[in-house]
Amino acid sequence: MSLLGDAARLALRFDATAVRDGQLWRLLTAHLVHLGNAHAALNAVGLGLLAVLFAPTLRALEWTAGGLISALTVSLGLLWLSPELDWYVGLSGVLHGLFVIGAVSMSRSEGWLALGLLAGLAMKLAWEQFAGPVPGSELTAGGPVVVDAHLYGAVGGWIATVATRLVPRKRV
Repeated sequence: MSLLGDAARLALRFDATAVRDGQLWRLLTAHLVHLGNAHAALNAVGLGLLAVLFAPTLRALEWTAGGLISALTVSLGLLWLSPELDWYVGLSGVLHGLFVIGAVSMSRSEGWLALGLLAGLAMKLAWEQFAGPVPGSELTAGGPVVVDAHLYGAVGGWIATVATRLVPRKRV
């Protein structure tokens, strides 16, 4: 939604003060707006790659729950656990959550590959928590990378994984 301009980005982004003042829509809409066109394109490519990688194993319920739960986990995590952060935009935290739920779902048929993907994600998240954003990511995105959003999104993916496992799969 960077095409809508600065006014839309300001009205829809995660803004900690605005959320505390009751603008709760920002908990979800923040993930639909971006720093600019390059940031939006990066997130769109990431979503496309996840769709190609995990579409064969993820049910629509898992995509939907994974996205919504991850978005809320990112926003609430930023609100409660990262009080120094004033604002946030982008889909990258949600993408990390979808990666987790996708890899866990893939583990039913491709166990070692899924385990390798999750191990790689864990290493990336650890790097970000201890060393900061992956080199070059801020330049590519066109602004600051909020690495806590990636961590909170991955946690949201685990929560969504557990939640969707409570809904039985249909036998074909």
